[in-house]
Amino acid sequence: MKQLITRIDDELHARLKARAEAEGRSMNDLVTEALRDVVAQVESHADWKQRLIVDGRIAHVEPPEGVPTLDEIEELSRGWGTAVSEGLDWTRGER
Repeated sequence: MKQLITRIDDELHARLKARAEAEGRSMNDLVTEALRDVVAQVESHADWKQRLIVDGRIAHVEPPEGVPTLDEIEELSRGWGTAVSEGLDWTRGER
C-alpha cells in the first residue's frame, strides 16, 4: 500500500473532516473513495475539452465561417511569384 501526501487549504480539510465524522468513517476512507470515483470516470477527449471550456480553464474560439481551404488559398495566390519575398526583403532593408 502506498501513501499519498498532498497540501490542501484549511477550509477543505475542515469540510473533509466534518463529512467523515458525519458519515462515521475516517478521512482516509473518504478521500480514498473520492479518488477511486475520479479515476473510474472514463472521459473522452472531446468531453474533457468541453468540460475545461465550461469551467473557464481553456479558451475556445470558433473558426470564422468561410475560411478558405488550402486549395483556395493556393488558387488566390497563383501568379504572385516572388513579389511577396521581394516585399519582405525590401522591408528588411535587404534590397
